[in-house]
Amino acid sequence: MSDGYRIERDSLGEVRVPENALYGAQTQRAVENFPISGQRFGRGFIQAMGLIKKGAALTNLELGYLDEDLAAAIAAAATEVAEGKWDGEFVLDIYQTGSGTSTNMNTNEVVAHRADQILGGDESRVHPNDHVNFGQSSNDTIPSAMHISARVAMERELVPALTYLRDALAAKADAFDHVIKSGRTHLMDATPVRLGQQFGGYAHQLTRGIERVRAASEGLAELALGGTAVGTGINTHPDFAAKTIARVVEDLGIDFREAENHFEAQAAKDAVVDAAGTLNTIAVSFFKIADDLRWLASGPTSGISEIRIPAIQPGSSIMPGKVNPVMSEAMMMVAARVMGNHTTVTIAGQRGNFELNVMMPVMADALLESLALLANMAKTFADRCVKGIEVNEERTRDLLEKNPSIATALNPYIGYDKAAEVAKEAARDGVSVREVVEKRDLIPSEKVNEALDVRKMTEPGLPEG
Repeated sequence: MSDGYRIERDSLGEVRVPENALYGAQTQRAVENFPISGQRFGRGFIQAMGLIKKGAALTNLELGYLDEDLAAAIAAAATEVAEGKWDGEFVLDIYQTGSGTSTNMNTNEVVAHRADQILGGDESRVHPNDHVNFGQSSNDTIPSAMHISARVAMERELVPALTYLRDALAAKADAFDHVIKSGRTHLMDATPVRLGQQFGGYAHQLTRGIERVRAASEGLAELALGGTAVGTGINTHPDFAAKTIARVVEDLGIDFREAENHFEAQAAKDAVVDAAGTLNTIAVSFFKIADDLRWLASGPTSGISEIRIPAIQPGSSIMPGKVNPVMSEAMMMVAARVMGNHTTVTIAGQRGNFELNVMMPVMADALLESLALLANMAKTFADRCVKGIEVNEERTRDLLEKNPSIATALNPYIGYDKAAEVAKEAARDGVSVREVVEKRDLIPSEKVNEALDVRKMTEPGLPEG
Protein backbone atom coordinates (compact mmCIF):
# COMPACT_ATOMS: atom_id res chain seq x y z
CA MET A 1 0.00 0.00 0.00
CA SER A 2 1.18 3.49 -0.79
CA ASP A 3 0.40 4.89 2.65
CA GLY A 4 3.24 2.92 4.29
CA TYR A 5 1.13 -0.08 5.30
CA ARG A 6 0.49 -3.54 3.89
CA ILE A 7 -2.55 -5.78 4.38
CA GLU A 8 -2.05 -8.96 6.40
CA ARG A 9 -4.72 -11.52 7.25
CA ASP A 10 -5.36 -13.74 10.25
CA SER A 11 -8.36 -15.75 11.46
CA LEU A 12 -10.19 -12.53 12.39
CA GLY A 13 -9.74 -10.86 9.01
CA GLU A 14 -7.57 -8.13 7.49
CA VAL A 15 -5.09 -5.99 9.43
CA ARG A 16 -3.01 -3.00 8.31
CA VAL A 17 0.63 -3.63 9.27
CA PRO A 18 3.55 -1.18 8.80
CA GLU A 19 4.98 -1.91 5.39
CA ASN A 20 8.54 -2.65 6.49
CA ALA A 21 7.71 -4.53 9.69
CA LEU A 22 8.85 -8.13 10.00
CA TYR A 23 5.93 -8.91 12.28
CA GLY A 24 2.42 -9.56 10.99
CA ALA A 25 -1.27 -9.43 11.71
CA GLN A 26 -1.44 -11.00 15.17
CA THR A 27 1.37 -8.82 16.46
CA GLN A 28 -0.28 -5.71 15.04
CA ARG A 29 -3.58 -6.56 16.71
CA ALA A 30 -1.77 -6.86 20.04
CA VAL A 31 0.00 -3.54 19.46
CA GLU A 32 -3.40 -1.91 19.07
CA ASN A 33 -5.03 -3.80 21.92
CA PHE A 34 -2.38 -3.23 24.58
CA PRO A 35 -1.06 0.35 24.55
CA ILE A 36 -0.48 0.07 28.31
CA SER A 37 3.01 0.83 29.56
CA GLY A 38 5.56 0.98 26.77
CA GLN A 39 7.53 -1.73 28.60
CA ARG A 40 8.77 -4.50 26.34
CA PHE A 41 10.51 -7.80 26.85
CA GLY A 42 14.26 -7.40 27.19
CA ARG A 43 17.23 -8.93 25.45
CA GLY A 44 17.45 -12.10 27.53
CA PHE A 45 13.85 -13.14 26.95
CA ILE A 46 14.02 -12.45 23.20
CA GLN A 47 17.24 -14.44 23.02
CA ALA A 48 15.52 -17.38 24.70
CA MET A 49 12.60 -17.23 22.29
CA GLY A 50 14.97 -17.15 19.32
CA LEU A 51 16.90 -20.18 20.57
CA ILE A 52 13.69 -22.13 21.11
CA LYS A 53 12.52 -21.41 17.54
CA LYS A 54 15.93 -22.29 16.14
CA GLY A 55 16.08 -25.55 18.07
CA ALA A 56 12.52 -26.41 17.11
CA ALA A 57 13.18 -25.92 13.40
CA LEU A 58 16.23 -28.17 13.44
CA THR A 59 14.40 -30.79 15.50
CA ASN A 60 11.41 -30.75 13.13
CA LEU A 61 13.82 -31.20 10.23
CA GLU A 62 15.35 -34.21 11.99
CA LEU A 63 11.92 -35.65 12.73
CA GLY A 64 10.77 -35.16 9.13
CA TYR A 65 8.21 -32.39 9.66
CA LEU A 66 10.08 -29.61 7.80
CA ASP A 67 11.98 -29.77 4.54
CA GLU A 68 15.63 -28.79 4.57
CA ASP A 69 15.26 -25.37 2.89
CA LEU A 70 12.52 -24.18 5.22
CA ALA A 71 14.23 -25.50 8.34
CA ALA A 72 17.53 -23.88 7.42
CA ALA A 73 15.88 -20.51 6.72
CA ILE A 74 13.87 -20.62 9.94
CA ALA A 75 16.94 -21.59 11.96
CA ALA A 76 18.96 -18.79 10.38
CA ALA A 77 16.23 -16.22 11.05
CA ALA A 78 15.76 -17.45 14.60
CA THR A 79 19.51 -17.22 15.17
CA GLU A 80 19.38 -13.56 14.15
CA VAL A 81 16.56 -13.04 16.64
CA ALA A 82 18.57 -14.74 19.37
CA GLU A 83 21.58 -12.57 18.59
CA GLY A 84 19.57 -9.36 18.86
CA LYS A 85 19.48 -8.29 15.23
CA TRP A 86 15.71 -7.77 15.25
CA ASP A 87 14.97 -6.57 18.78
CA GLY A 88 13.21 -3.53 17.35
CA GLU A 89 10.60 -5.83 15.85
CA PHE A 90 9.50 -7.02 19.29
CA VAL A 91 7.01 -4.26 19.84
CA LEU A 92 4.54 -5.69 22.34
CA ASP A 93 3.73 -4.43 25.79
CA ILE A 94 4.44 -6.62 28.81
CA TYR A 95 0.79 -6.13 29.82
CA GLN A 96 -0.95 -8.37 27.28
CA THR A 97 -2.56 -11.76 27.15
CA GLY A 98 -1.50 -13.64 30.28
CA SER A 99 -0.24 -16.66 28.35
CA GLY A 100 2.18 -14.50 26.38
CA THR A 101 0.57 -15.73 23.15
CA SER A 102 1.02 -12.31 21.56
CA THR A 103 4.77 -12.41 22.17
CA ASN A 104 5.02 -15.99 20.92
CA MET A 105 3.25 -14.94 17.74
CA ASN A 106 5.41 -11.82 17.51
CA THR A 107 8.39 -14.20 17.46
CA ASN A 108 6.78 -16.61 15.02
CA GLU A 109 5.89 -13.80 12.59
CA VAL A 110 9.30 -12.12 12.73
CA VAL A 111 11.07 -15.43 12.18
CA ALA A 112 8.69 -16.41 9.37
CA HIS A 113 8.99 -13.10 7.50
CA ARG A 114 12.76 -13.04 7.89
CA ALA A 115 13.00 -16.67 6.76
CA ASP A 116 11.05 -15.74 3.63
CA GLN A 117 13.58 -12.97 2.97
CA ILE A 118 16.41 -15.46 3.37
CA LEU A 119 14.73 -17.87 0.95
CA GLY A 120 14.21 -15.08 -1.58
CA GLY A 121 11.53 -14.70 -4.22
CA ASP A 122 8.11 -13.08 -4.06
CA GLU A 123 6.20 -16.07 -2.72
CA SER A 124 5.60 -16.43 1.01
CA ARG A 125 6.67 -19.96 1.90
CA VAL A 126 7.11 -19.87 5.68
CA HIS A 127 4.00 -19.86 7.85
CA PRO A 128 4.28 -18.50 11.42
CA ASN A 129 2.07 -21.23 12.90
CA ASP A 130 2.44 -24.20 10.58
CA HIS A 131 6.23 -24.00 10.31
CA VAL A 132 7.87 -21.78 12.95
CA ASN A 133 5.50 -22.83 15.75
CA PHE A 134 5.23 -26.47 14.71
CA GLY A 135 5.19 -28.81 17.72
CA GLN A 136 4.81 -25.90 20.13
CA SER A 137 2.26 -23.75 21.91
CA SER A 138 2.57 -20.37 23.56
CA ASN A 139 1.67 -22.29 26.71
CA ASP A 140 4.96 -24.19 26.69
CA THR A 141 7.30 -21.81 24.83
CA ILE A 142 6.65 -18.76 27.04
CA PRO A 143 7.27 -20.57 30.35
CA SER A 144 10.33 -22.20 28.79
CA ALA A 145 11.67 -18.81 27.75
CA MET A 146 11.01 -17.53 31.27
CA HIS A 147 13.15 -20.29 32.75
CA ILE A 148 15.89 -20.06 30.14
CA SER A 149 16.31 -16.29 30.34
CA ALA A 150 16.22 -16.21 34.13
CA ARG A 151 18.65 -19.11 34.56
CA VAL A 152 21.08 -17.58 32.09
CA ALA A 153 20.91 -14.25 33.95
CA MET A 154 21.46 -15.99 37.28
CA GLU A 155 24.45 -18.00 36.13
CA ARG A 156 26.14 -15.44 33.89
CA GLU A 157 25.27 -12.14 35.54
CA LEU A 158 24.01 -12.40 39.10
CA VAL A 159 26.32 -15.06 40.54
CA PRO A 160 29.48 -13.39 39.16
CA ALA A 161 28.29 -9.98 40.37
CA LEU A 162 27.49 -11.25 43.87
CA THR A 163 30.85 -13.00 43.97
CA TYR A 164 32.57 -9.76 42.99
CA LEU A 165 30.84 -7.81 45.77
CA ARG A 166 31.44 -10.61 48.28
CA ASP A 167 35.15 -10.61 47.48
CA ALA A 168 35.35 -6.82 47.85
CA LEU A 169 33.72 -7.03 51.28
CA ALA A 170 35.96 -9.95 52.28
CA ALA A 171 39.04 -7.93 51.33
CA LYS A 172 37.88 -5.14 53.62
CA ALA A 173 37.24 -7.71 56.35
CA ASP A 174 40.90 -8.70 56.17
CA ALA A 175 42.12 -5.11 55.97
CA PHE A 176 40.04 -3.97 58.96
CA ASP A 177 40.56 -6.97 61.22
CA HIS A 178 42.89 -5.03 63.54
CA VAL A 179 40.31 -2.30 64.23
CA ILE A 180 38.44 -2.78 67.52
CA LYS A 181 35.21 -0.83 67.79
CA SER A 182 31.94 -0.65 69.66
CA GLY A 183 29.40 -3.25 68.78
CA ARG A 184 25.78 -2.12 68.63
CA THR A 185 22.51 -3.92 69.30
CA HIS A 186 19.12 -2.19 69.31
CA LEU A 187 21.11 0.83 67.98
CA MET A 188 22.70 1.02 71.45
CA ASP A 189 26.31 0.43 72.51
CA ALA A 190 27.22 -3.23 72.97
CA THR A 191 30.39 -5.21 73.60
CA PRO A 192 33.32 -4.68 71.22
CA VAL A 193 33.69 -6.21 67.78
CA ARG A 194 36.38 -5.97 65.16
CA LEU A 195 35.45 -3.95 62.11
CA GLY A 196 36.77 -6.88 60.11
CA GLN A 197 34.21 -9.12 61.80
CA GLN A 198 31.43 -6.80 60.71
CA PHE A 199 32.60 -6.81 57.10
CA GLY A 200 33.11 -10.55 57.27
CA GLY A 201 29.46 -10.87 58.25
CA TYR A 202 28.43 -8.84 55.22
CA ALA A 203 30.61 -10.99 52.96
CA HIS A 204 29.10 -14.17 54.37
CA GLN A 205 25.58 -12.91 53.73
CA LEU A 206 26.52 -12.84 50.06
CA THR A 207 28.19 -16.26 50.22
CA ARG A 208 24.90 -17.65 51.47
CA GLY A 209 23.05 -15.61 48.86
CA ILE A 210 25.14 -17.13 46.07
CA GLU A 211 24.28 -20.60 47.36
CA ARG A 212 20.58 -19.71 47.36
CA VAL A 213 20.76 -18.33 43.82
CA ARG A 214 22.43 -21.49 42.54
CA ALA A 215 19.73 -23.62 44.15
CA ALA A 216 16.97 -21.47 42.64
CA SER A 217 18.70 -21.56 39.27
CA GLU A 218 18.68 -25.34 39.33
CA GLY A 219 14.93 -25.20 39.90
CA LEU A 220 14.60 -23.32 36.62
CA ALA A 221 16.46 -26.01 34.66
CA GLU A 222 13.19 -27.86 33.94
CA LEU A 223 11.44 -26.59 30.81
CA ALA A 224 7.76 -26.88 29.90
CA LEU A 225 8.56 -27.40 26.22
CA GLY A 226 6.75 -30.45 24.88
CA GLY A 227 3.55 -29.95 26.87
CA THR A 228 1.95 -27.81 24.11
CA ALA A 229 -1.54 -26.54 24.99
CA VAL A 230 -2.38 -28.07 28.38
CA GLY A 231 0.51 -30.39 29.21
CA THR A 232 -0.63 -33.45 27.29
CA GLY A 233 1.78 -32.93 24.40
CA ILE A 234 -0.92 -32.85 21.72
CA ASN A 235 0.39 -32.10 18.20
CA THR A 236 4.04 -32.68 19.02
CA HIS A 237 6.39 -35.65 18.63
CA PRO A 238 7.31 -37.43 21.88
CA ASP A 239 10.99 -36.72 21.19
CA PHE A 240 10.51 -33.09 20.18
CA ALA A 241 11.13 -31.53 23.59
CA ALA A 242 14.24 -33.50 24.52
CA LYS A 243 15.85 -32.92 21.13
CA THR A 244 15.01 -29.21 21.03
CA ILE A 245 16.18 -28.63 24.60
CA ALA A 246 19.44 -30.40 23.80
CA ARG A 247 20.02 -27.89 21.04
CA VAL A 248 19.33 -24.97 23.41
CA VAL A 249 21.80 -26.47 25.87
CA GLU A 250 24.40 -26.74 23.11
CA ASP A 251 23.89 -23.09 22.16
CA LEU A 252 24.05 -21.74 25.72
CA GLY A 253 26.37 -24.14 27.52
CA ILE A 254 23.94 -24.21 30.45
CA ASP A 255 22.03 -27.32 31.45
CA PHE A 256 18.28 -27.62 30.84
CA ARG A 257 15.98 -30.63 30.71
CA GLU A 258 12.39 -31.50 29.89
CA ALA A 259 9.98 -31.05 32.77
CA GLU A 260 9.35 -34.16 34.82
CA ASN A 261 5.64 -33.32 34.91
CA HIS A 262 4.25 -31.07 32.19
CA PHE A 263 1.04 -30.33 34.05
CA GLU A 264 2.99 -28.88 36.96
CA ALA A 265 5.31 -27.04 34.61
CA GLN A 266 2.49 -25.24 32.79
CA ALA A 267 -0.23 -24.88 35.40
CA ALA A 268 2.11 -23.78 38.21
CA LYS A 269 4.99 -21.33 38.23
CA ASP A 270 6.38 -22.34 41.61
CA ALA A 271 9.98 -22.41 40.38
CA VAL A 272 9.65 -18.78 39.27
CA VAL A 273 8.06 -17.81 42.59
CA ASP A 274 10.91 -19.59 44.38
CA ALA A 275 13.48 -17.73 42.29
CA ALA A 276 11.81 -14.40 43.04
CA GLY A 277 11.84 -15.31 46.73
CA THR A 278 15.56 -15.93 46.54
CA LEU A 279 16.08 -12.54 44.91
CA ASN A 280 13.96 -11.02 47.66
CA THR A 281 16.36 -12.50 50.22
CA ILE A 282 19.32 -11.05 48.32
CA ALA A 283 17.55 -7.68 48.36
CA VAL A 284 17.18 -7.90 52.14
CA SER A 285 20.92 -8.57 52.42
CA PHE A 286 21.66 -5.61 50.15
CA PHE A 287 19.47 -3.35 52.24
CA LYS A 288 21.09 -4.38 55.52
CA ILE A 289 24.63 -3.97 54.19
CA ALA A 290 23.94 -0.62 52.50
CA ASP A 291 22.11 0.77 55.51
CA ASP A 292 24.80 -0.32 57.96
CA LEU A 293 27.52 1.35 55.91
CA ARG A 294 25.40 4.48 55.62
CA TRP A 295 25.06 4.69 59.40
CA LEU A 296 28.71 3.83 60.10
CA ALA A 297 29.76 6.68 57.78
CA SER A 298 27.23 9.18 59.17
CA GLY A 299 28.62 12.52 60.25
CA PRO A 300 31.28 13.64 59.87
CA THR A 301 30.84 15.49 63.20
CA SER A 302 27.42 14.56 64.54
CA GLY A 303 27.12 10.92 63.50
CA ILE A 304 28.97 7.65 64.09
CA SER A 305 31.69 8.40 61.53
CA GLU A 306 33.67 5.20 62.13
CA ILE A 307 34.27 4.75 58.41
CA ARG A 308 34.71 7.10 55.47
CA ILE A 309 32.96 6.33 52.21
CA PRO A 310 34.26 7.55 48.85
CA ALA A 311 33.20 11.08 47.90
CA ILE A 312 31.94 10.37 44.40
CA GLN A 313 29.72 13.42 43.86
CA PRO A 314 28.61 16.59 45.65
CA GLY A 315 25.90 15.75 48.16
CA SER A 316 23.88 18.93 48.25
CA SER A 317 22.73 21.72 45.99
CA ILE A 318 22.77 24.16 48.91
CA MET A 319 25.28 22.89 51.51
CA PRO A 320 28.88 23.22 50.27
CA GLY A 321 31.20 20.28 50.87
CA LYS A 322 28.47 17.85 51.89
CA VAL A 323 29.04 14.22 50.91
CA ASN A 324 26.11 11.84 51.01
CA PRO A 325 26.02 7.99 51.01
CA VAL A 326 24.54 7.95 47.52
CA MET A 327 25.60 4.41 46.64
CA SER A 328 23.94 3.05 49.77
CA GLU A 329 20.78 4.96 48.92
CA ALA A 330 20.78 3.60 45.36
CA MET A 331 21.29 0.11 46.70
CA MET A 332 18.40 0.44 49.12
CA MET A 333 16.13 1.63 46.31
CA VAL A 334 17.14 -1.35 44.19
CA ALA A 335 16.31 -3.60 47.13
CA ALA A 336 12.90 -1.96 47.50
CA ARG A 337 12.14 -2.50 43.82
CA VAL A 338 13.17 -6.15 43.97
CA MET A 339 10.97 -6.66 47.02
CA GLY A 340 8.06 -5.15 45.09
CA ASN A 341 8.78 -7.41 42.13
CA HIS A 342 8.69 -10.38 44.49
CA THR A 343 5.18 -9.38 45.52
CA THR A 344 4.18 -9.12 41.85
CA VAL A 345 5.54 -12.60 41.11
CA THR A 346 3.88 -14.02 44.22
CA ILE A 347 0.47 -12.68 43.22
CA ALA A 348 0.93 -13.72 39.58
CA GLY A 349 2.02 -17.19 40.60
CA GLN A 350 -1.37 -17.77 42.21
CA ARG A 351 -3.13 -17.43 38.86
CA GLY A 352 -2.29 -20.92 37.66
CA ASN A 353 -5.95 -21.63 37.05
CA PHE A 354 -6.44 -25.27 36.08
CA GLU A 355 -3.97 -26.00 33.23
CA LEU A 356 -2.34 -22.61 32.62
CA ASN A 357 -0.96 -19.62 34.48
CA VAL A 358 -2.38 -16.43 32.97
CA MET A 359 0.03 -13.81 34.31
CA MET A 360 3.29 -15.06 32.80
CA PRO A 361 4.49 -11.92 30.97
CA VAL A 362 4.50 -9.74 34.09
CA MET A 363 6.12 -12.56 36.09
CA ALA A 364 8.91 -12.85 33.55
CA ASP A 365 9.44 -9.11 33.36
CA ALA A 366 9.52 -8.68 37.14
CA LEU A 367 11.94 -11.55 37.64
CA LEU A 368 14.29 -10.45 34.87
CA GLU A 369 14.24 -6.83 36.07
CA SER A 370 15.17 -7.95 39.57
CA LEU A 371 18.03 -10.05 38.24
CA ALA A 372 19.42 -7.15 36.22
CA LEU A 373 19.04 -4.65 39.06
CA LEU A 374 20.77 -6.86 41.62
CA ALA A 375 23.62 -7.80 39.30
CA ASN A 376 24.29 -4.23 38.17
CA MET A 377 23.99 -2.85 41.70
CA ALA A 378 26.37 -5.43 43.15
CA LYS A 379 29.15 -4.56 40.70
CA THR A 380 28.59 -0.82 40.99
CA PHE A 381 28.43 -0.86 44.80
CA ALA A 382 31.66 -2.84 45.00
CA ASP A 383 33.51 -0.46 42.68
CA ARG A 384 32.01 2.88 43.71
CA CYS A 385 31.66 2.32 47.45
CA VAL A 386 33.16 -0.76 49.10
CA LYS A 387 36.60 -0.66 47.53
CA GLY A 388 37.10 2.95 48.61
CA ILE A 389 35.97 2.62 52.24
CA GLU A 390 38.49 3.80 54.83
CA VAL A 391 38.39 3.47 58.61
CA ASN A 392 38.50 6.40 61.03
CA GLU A 393 40.60 4.66 63.69
CA GLU A 394 40.78 7.66 66.00
CA ARG A 395 36.99 7.84 66.08
CA THR A 396 36.56 4.10 66.69
CA ARG A 397 39.02 4.25 69.63
CA ASP A 398 37.31 7.30 71.12
CA LEU A 399 33.84 5.73 70.99
CA LEU A 400 35.12 2.40 72.27
CA GLU A 401 36.83 3.94 75.30
CA LYS A 402 33.56 5.54 76.38
CA ASN A 403 31.43 2.47 75.70
CA PRO A 404 29.86 1.39 79.02
CA SER A 405 29.11 -2.07 77.65
CA ILE A 406 32.79 -2.90 78.07
CA ALA A 407 31.75 -3.53 81.67
CA THR A 408 30.29 -6.82 80.42
CA ALA A 409 33.83 -8.23 80.50
CA LEU A 410 33.85 -7.65 84.28
CA ASN A 411 31.05 -10.15 84.90
CA PRO A 412 33.42 -13.09 85.57
CA TYR A 413 35.42 -10.93 88.01
CA ILE A 414 32.85 -8.96 90.01
CA GLY A 415 29.46 -10.33 88.92
CA TYR A 416 26.64 -8.89 86.84
CA ASP A 417 25.23 -6.52 89.48
CA LYS A 418 28.49 -4.74 90.28
CA ALA A 419 29.40 -4.65 86.58
CA ALA A 420 26.04 -2.96 85.93
CA GLU A 421 26.89 -0.32 88.54
CA VAL A 422 30.20 0.33 86.80
CA ALA A 423 28.48 0.69 83.41
CA LYS A 424 25.91 3.12 84.77
CA GLU A 425 28.54 5.25 86.51
CA ALA A 426 30.73 5.38 83.41
CA ALA A 427 27.76 6.43 81.27
CA ARG A 428 26.55 9.00 83.81
CA ASP A 429 29.94 10.64 84.32
CA GLY A 430 31.13 10.35 80.72
CA VAL A 431 34.27 8.44 81.72
CA SER A 432 35.67 5.08 80.69
CA VAL A 433 34.90 1.80 82.43
CA ARG A 434 38.60 1.47 83.22
CA GLU A 435 38.53 4.75 85.12
CA VAL A 436 35.61 3.61 87.27
CA VAL A 437 37.21 0.22 87.99
CA GLU A 438 40.50 1.79 88.99
CA LYS A 439 38.84 4.52 91.07
CA ARG A 440 36.74 2.01 92.99
CA ASP A 441 39.55 -0.58 93.17
CA LEU A 442 37.13 -3.32 92.19
CA ILE A 443 39.70 -5.84 90.96
CA PRO A 444 43.44 -6.22 91.60
CA SER A 445 45.50 -3.80 89.53
CA GLU A 446 47.41 -6.63 87.87
CA LYS A 447 44.10 -8.00 86.57
CA VAL A 448 42.74 -4.76 85.08
CA ASN A 449 44.54 -5.03 81.73
CA GLU A 450 43.54 -8.67 81.41
CA ALA A 451 39.91 -7.95 82.24
CA LEU A 452 39.61 -4.96 79.92
CA ASP A 453 41.60 -6.30 76.96
CA VAL A 454 39.23 -5.23 74.20
CA ARG A 455 40.82 -7.54 71.62
CA LYS A 456 39.99 -10.55 73.77
CA MET A 457 36.44 -9.25 74.07
CA THR A 458 36.01 -9.88 70.34
CA GLU A 459 36.86 -13.56 70.74
CA PRO A 460 35.00 -16.38 72.50
CA GLY A 461 36.16 -17.59 75.89
CA LEU A 462 36.38 -16.90 79.62
CA PRO A 463 39.29 -15.70 81.75
CA GLU A 464 41.45 -18.41 83.29
CA GLY A 465 40.83 -19.35 86.89
